Amino acid sequence: MLTIEDYYVYLFPKYHPTRIITLAYQPFVLATTAVFTYHEAKVNTRVRNLAGYMLFFFSSFGVIILDVLSSGSGGIAPFVGVCIIAAAFGVADGHVQGGMTGDLSLMCPEFVQSFFAGVAASGAITAALRFFTKAVFENSRDGLRKGAMLFSSISCFFELLCVLLYALVFPKLPIVRFYRSKAASEGSQTVTADLAAGGIKSLPNPLAEEDRVVERLNNKQLLHQNMDYFLDMFLIYVLTLSIFPGFLAEDTGSHSLGSWYVLVLIASFNVSDLIGRYLPLIEQMKLTSRTGLLIAVISRFLLVPAFYFTAKYGDQGWMIMLTSLLGLSNGHLTVSVLTEAPKGYKGPEQNALGNLLVLFLLAGIFVGAVSDWLWLIGKGW
Repeated sequence: MLTIEDYYVYLFPKYHPTRIITLAYQPFVLATTAVFTYHEAKVNTRVRNLAGYMLFFFSSFGVIILDVLSSGSGGIAPFVGVCIIAAAFGVADGHVQGGMTGDLSLMCPEFVQSFFAGVAASGAITAALRFFTKAVFENSRDGLRKGAMLFSSISCFFELLCVLLYALVFPKLPIVRFYRSKAASEGSQTVTADLAAGGIKSLPNPLAEEDRVVERLNNKQLLHQNMDYFLDMFLIYVLTLSIFPGFLAEDTGSHSLGSWYVLVLIASFNVSDLIGRYLPLIEQMKLTSRTGLLIAVISRFLLVPAFYFTAKYGDQGWMIMLTSLLGLSNGHLTVSVLTEAPKGYKGPEQNALGNLLVLFLLAGIFVGAVSDWLWLIGKGW
C-alpha cells in the first residue's frame, strides 16, 4: 500500500495517509505476532503461513474493490476503508513474517538471509512496477488512479502465486524436508503438518514430554541470552521507520522531480536495502561481533540530524544519497542480526528465536512509525 502512497496523498491530502496507514497497520501486526510468539511451540506453522498469504491476497483485492466502489473519490469513508485494509495487511504480516522467519531459522542462516533479501527484492520490484504503471498512465485522464490500480492488480497476482508456491512446492523441496525432519527429531511440534505436506509421516520423538520441557530453553531464557540482538533489531527499525516513509513523503520539500520525487526516494531506499541484505554474503563485510553490531546500530541515529539539515538546506541529490545509506544500513544490519542470533541452538529454540526477533523488529517499526510524527512539530496539522 505504501508503494502507491502518491495516489493516497493525492486522494486524501488532509489525512496524512502515509503516516496514518502505517499506524493503522502496526498495532495489528504487532499484536498478531506477539500472540503467535507466545504460543509458537504449539502453533501449526503451515496453517499460520497459508492463512497469512491468503489474507495478503484478499487484502490486496480489497484495495481494488474499495477503489471501484468509491469511484476513486476522497473523503473520510473511503479513507477509513483503506485503514481497515491496512489493518488486515497487518494481521497477514503477523502471520507470515514471524512464521517464515522461525521456520527458516531452524534450517540454516543462509535461508534467513535469502528470505529477507527476497523481502527487499520484492520492495525493489514493486517500486519498479510503480514507476512503470505511473509512466504508462501519466499523461492520461485519471492516470494516477489507473496506475495505482494496475499496480494493485499485479500485486494480487503475485500474492496468489505465493499461496500456491508455499502450499504446493515449498514443503516438497528435499532440503526443506531434511531440515524439518531434523527439527522434528529435536522435539519441534510446529513442523508436523509441513512434514505431512511433504510426504513424510511425523517422526516419533524418543523424548518424554517432561524431558522436552527441560531440554528446550523457554522464551524467557532466550530473551535473557540474546537481549543485545533483540535490542539491535528494535533500534534498527525505530530509526528506519522514524524517517521512512512518512518523513520522506511529506517533509522533504518540493524539487525538480515533482511528483516523481517521492517514488525516487522510495525506490532508492528499496534498492539499497536489497543490496545491504546481500552484503553479509561477502566474508569481509560480515558483522559477527555482538558489540560491533550494537555500536553500528546506535551509530545510525546520526542519520536523524543528517536528514533534518538536508531537508532544510540540501538539494535532492543529497537526500537521495542519505536515503540510500538508510536503506543500505537497514538491510545489512537486519540480515546480520537474524543470521547470527540463531547459531548454536536446537531447531525448536531457533524457531522461537526467529519469532522473538521478528516481534522486536515489529515493535521497533511501531515505535518508529509513532516517532515519525515528531517531524510535524511546529508545522501544524
